[in-house]
Amino acid sequence: MNEPVIKIRDLMKIYQMGSQEVHALDGVSFDVMANEYIAIMGPSGSGKSTMMNLIGCLDTPSSGTYILNSQDVSQLEDSELAEVRNREIGFVFQTFNLLPRTDCISNVELPLIYSGIKTAERRERASKTLERVGLGDRIDHKPNELSGGQRQRVAIARALVNNPSILLADEPTGNLDTQTGGEIMMLFEELYRMGNTILLVTHEDDIAEHARRIIRLRDGKIESDTKVDTPALEHLDIATSTSFRAV
Repeated sequence: MNEPVIKIRDLMKIYQMGSQEVHALDGVSFDVMANEYIAIMGPSGSGKSTMMNLIGCLDTPSSGTYILNSQDVSQLEDSELAEVRNREIGFVFQTFNLLPRTDCISNVELPLIYSGIKTAERRERASKTLERVGLGDRIDHKPNELSGGQRQRVAIARALVNNPSILLADEPTGNLDTQTGGEIMMLFEELYRMGNTILLVTHEDDIAEHARRIIRLRDGKIESDTKVDTPALEHLDIATSTSFRAV
């Protein structure tokens, strides 16, 4: 049997607020297998943002273990966490987080620069990844010359360019209108169908229903962990879709 990409056991995150301890995560355990598509949900204060920060190696737990691709990242130092983030995790944020004065291809190249990839290979990989998300004709454009949906596609290309173990998306349609948000969710569906492992953090039920599994948090604990019987894009025809161009 294959090992999980992510193995989380008894994860705790405690914040000291004055004289009180706040248990943002309180003994959470679950596995993520390769090529799963999971939505993490919960109301404000449920722990989902804390969970995203821990999974993304942006923070470390107070106790418990987090195994990512057979490596225990629970107690790593900041510099080690940075290396893991760049190698293993592709981030997609609600606010895109693109460099405004830099063109698309340079934005997508950033993770490759941190990985020490040489210029020619960086340009080639970034260009091909932009083609994959349907922006091959926008590589020289800057973010302010793009629509919101196109900016999010650049962010997704940047997340993909290092071939990460997981894509971690935080409210990826939060700044988009309904139609554009639907197009971005179609892109995530296609990425999933091509073998990517996706964790989607959202508070919106209609976005979560695109996933194949929904983990709901409440008060720092897992309230439910269920499979999605009929995903919202189950009948998407990849062959005729124009939102994703494989290379």
